[in-house]
Amino acid sequence: MDKTSIIGIILGIIAVTVGMVLKGVGAGALINPAALLIIFVGTAASVLIAFPVSTIKKIPSYFKILLKEEEQDDIPVLIEKFSKMSDQARREGLLSLETEIEAWDDDFISSGLQLTVDGHSPEFIREVMLEKIYAMETRHEEGAAVFTQAGTYAPTLGVLGAVIGLIAALGSMDDMEILGEAIAAAFVATLLGIFSGYVLWHPFANKLRQKSKKEIQRKEIIVEGILSVVNGDSPAAMRDKLSSYLTSKEIAKIKQVTEDE
Repeated sequence: MDKTSIIGIILGIIAVTVGMVLKGVGAGALINPAALLIIFVGTAASVLIAFPVSTIKKIPSYFKILLKEEEQDDIPVLIEKFSKMSDQARREGLLSLETEIEAWDDDFISSGLQLTVDGHSPEFIREVMLEKIYAMETRHEEGAAVFTQAGTYAPTLGVLGAVIGLIAALGSMDDMEILGEAIAAAFVATLLGIFSGYVLWHPFANKLRQKSKKEIQRKEIIVEGILSVVNGDSPAAMRDKLSSYLTSKEIAKIKQVTEDE
């Protein structure tokens, strides 16, 4: 589970509710059926109008990506595995990597190794694998766009909810107590709209983009690793080449792993 997403949501809710209490407003004021309906159902309606059915069907999977931490080899470990494959290919030939294809629990790596074993040129392998990365990036951006649009719609719907509430409040001008309560309730919609837009939807979109960038970097390293194997680079040369993607800490980790072996 992606702990930062969960912790962020909880902290956001705490910040608003505790802040309201400290300001002398009861947290129960947030439980306003009309405001909740306008903001959340209204946002859902806007998203439904804005995107095709094919994209809407993927929304549950986007939430799954947001809340789940992918369990994959970190980059230094991945580079070391490719270094070993490079050494194997140099000693036994590229066909010896056929046994490695099913050993990887990663379709992207397996497909790249299959292209290698099949004897395709480095240019062809690069073209095919980069096309797969581009297609993945496009899919990821589609998911981020859903939450970006939701974050744009929600605050505006909050203003709409406030206007509706004020119209209702103006009908109670004779009773100042009811008028005050009605005005306060009207602005709950604005609060919920801003909160959902800037604490939930926009951050969700950014998290998806950040995860996408991380996955793209990982796949680019995989492409360069496979091409290094095809080109017959030495394990040391491969490490130096792929280390350009890493931070100094990650490079130190690779050196540590190499020394331990």
